[in-house]
Amino acid sequence: MIVAMDLNASPIPQPKEERRRRLKRDRDHESQPREHHVFDKSSKLALPPGWLDCPAFGEEICYMVPSKVPLSEAYNDRIPPGGRYSFKQVHHHQRVLGRTLGLVIDLTNTRRYYPTQDLNKDGIKHVKIPCKGRDSVPDNSSVNHFVYEVSKFFPCRQNHKYGILVHCTHGHNRTGYMIVHFLMRTRSISLTEAIGVFAQARPPGIYKKDYIDALYAFYHERKPQMSICPPTPQWKGSSSDLDNDNDDDGVPASPLCGTHDLDSNSVMMTNDDVLGDEIPWEQQDAFRKFCYQSLKLGVGARGNSASQFPGSHPVSLNSDNLQLLRQQYYYATWKADGTRYMMLITIDGCYLIDRNFNFRRVHMRFPLADQKSHHHHNHHYTLLDGEMVIDTLPDSHKQERRYLIYDMMVVNNVSVIERPFHERWMMLEKQVIVPRRNERVKLRDSCYRYELEPFRVRRKDFWLLTTVNKLLKEFIPRKLSHDADGLIFQGWDDPYVPRTHQGLLKWKYAKMNSVDFLFQIGDDDDRHHLLFLYERGKKKLMEGNYKVEFKGGLDPSSYAGKIIECCLDVEKQKWEFMRVRTDKSTPNDFNTYKKVMRSIKDNITEDFLLDEIKQIINLPMYHHRIQIDKKANFA
Repeated sequence: MIVAMDLNASPIPQPKEERRRRLKRDRDHESQPREHHVFDKSSKLALPPGWLDCPAFGEEICYMVPSKVPLSEAYNDRIPPGGRYSFKQVHHHQRVLGRTLGLVIDLTNTRRYYPTQDLNKDGIKHVKIPCKGRDSVPDNSSVNHFVYEVSKFFPCRQNHKYGILVHCTHGHNRTGYMIVHFLMRTRSISLTEAIGVFAQARPPGIYKKDYIDALYAFYHERKPQMSICPPTPQWKGSSSDLDNDNDDDGVPASPLCGTHDLDSNSVMMTNDDVLGDEIPWEQQDAFRKFCYQSLKLGVGARGNSASQFPGSHPVSLNSDNLQLLRQQYYYATWKADGTRYMMLITIDGCYLIDRNFNFRRVHMRFPLADQKSHHHHNHHYTLLDGEMVIDTLPDSHKQERRYLIYDMMVVNNVSVIERPFHERWMMLEKQVIVPRRNERVKLRDSCYRYELEPFRVRRKDFWLLTTVNKLLKEFIPRKLSHDADGLIFQGWDDPYVPRTHQGLLKWKYAKMNSVDFLFQIGDDDDRHHLLFLYERGKKKLMEGNYKVEFKGGLDPSSYAGKIIECCLDVEKQKWEFMRVRTDKSTPNDFNTYKKVMRSIKDNITEDFLLDEIKQIINLPMYHHRIQIDKKANFA
């Protein structure tokens, strides 16, 4: 028997809360029409090809029994008495194992094989994850759903001896595909080993080559030269029946290799690209609560429903807060023109967190620095902050997506937000970057291929204020491989401050000072442009006759209802369209707008900023600490 690792180490909803959420979910269930949940008695009761001779079930894997679909008694007239396989046989098998059936995960793409009412009456949870059986593999969101349901079930078996039945039509390809994914996300084994585990428990295992190829593509592993795809079993019939699982009710097929197998060089990368795969809303809800608790944001208070992005935001530099540079010790870095993401790393996946506080899973490796003191080898509940950029290599003009990490708030379920920034920044290198770099060198000849990950990872550099002149004059215009629109000034001793951080300062080039508006067009004859901001959680219309200039023949009406980033032409007193903010669902807050306008009015130019910094670095506090940091190699 193979025992899985418990993925539920994070805070989970209390039982009462869990019941409330489940009731709500059942009321609004996943936009599936109610009638689809009913056993389809009107369908022709034809046996699936090969079902009769297909072995009923395999050996147990992590409390999961891979099985062909149990058929209701309505099929009995078509099945010899000795060949019947319904939930009566399933219950008997579980009793032999000393357990009770607690969960059924149905991967077929139809509801004609059995009713679920009897399962529900017996207290058995039935989860339907419809997956097509021909010309496709289960899509990545369905895989995430499967892994989450199994992981969520595990606390039940700690107190009660419950088992899980996983079935598709024959219990091999789709079932094996899902179980192998689960093994890969919960055990420290290679994909070849995971495929072998399933094959041993449910011979001959996954026998569709496309499924095996998709697994190797997804997990970035080299496929062995020796073929591990077994021949089609005899009970399946002729090769022409290989893809005919005869249970498709019209759900569109997914590409055989999914989005993870796209050639990233064949399509131009943009900051608007959607990265990763959707996860179940319950899992996202638990992750959101984890972030709020780790960042010490109360959940349940007014305005704190764990639904707003909690990441730290800088404020625009103006003549008032410029004085903070004199009062506290600051470092500087460039302000990348990329896409903001927080990142949550767990042993079962890596999750990008966008500005809408939505989580999407990407497959990455983040090994621990000290693996001996943990029962697993990878980070588990580590929370990072950073930005995704697209580098264009100067020689080849090849594009590379890169995640620049600039902060770490939680490391292996331990919050570090109250530590000074320079400690968190050093921990980030030691705990996250170096272990990845070392493993990449160590595994150069192994099966895992780091180069196939969806993006590269590095720690963002911060420098002494003495380097700001070089940053502006040399680094940004000549050495940076992606766009930048200014500078960030980070308090070296600051804790991590969620949401708006008044001490985290951003300076932008005058032409790049911008505001994100919700753009609408009026119904009047003049088709006035309407610009909306946010104030106290509601839309606020900007008063006045505002005009947005769309250059290049762009049609303003095509941007109605979208969040657009605009910069102000001070001379014309007119907003200029820059881009659509697909990463945001709301415009800037009115207070943010006022700060940007204050920054534009103060007009802190590059020359003025450099003159100020020249004075600041000669202050006694800076002079002393700069010497210390140079000796400590911080610079």
